[in-house]
Amino acid sequence: MRAPLPAQARLHSPSEYALALKGKRLARGALFVVSSPRQFPATPPLSTPRLGLVIAKRFAARAVTRNAIKRVIREAFRLRRHALPSRDLVFRLQTRLPDQSLTELKRHVRQEVDLLLDQIAS
Repeated sequence: MRAPLPAQARLHSPSEYALALKGKRLARGALFVVSSPRQFPATPPLSTPRLGLVIAKRFAARAVTRNAIKRVIREAFRLRRHALPSRDLVFRLQTRLPDQSLTELKRHVRQEVDLLLDQIAS
């Protein structure tokens, strides 16, 4: 059984997403862009990295596909959370998904997310 991602490890409010999306881009792959807010002196430091997901309907039309992508990203983040810097990370799908089976898509997404998380951790 998988351990859940705790609430303090997720972004919740639209303002948190807006700050991250306006901030700097940490990594970019074929499918995703990872953004993080710029560090301001007034913002308190985070104790743990936090995850936000933006998976637009125009790039992944089916809800099944969008939910599968979110599950894969959350699981990869949960497993690598201890090695990531304490900052907000927003994964945004930036391109239309190729036509492939759901299993192949999950494998493709996991490979790319693992590469992006490696870039951020180093």
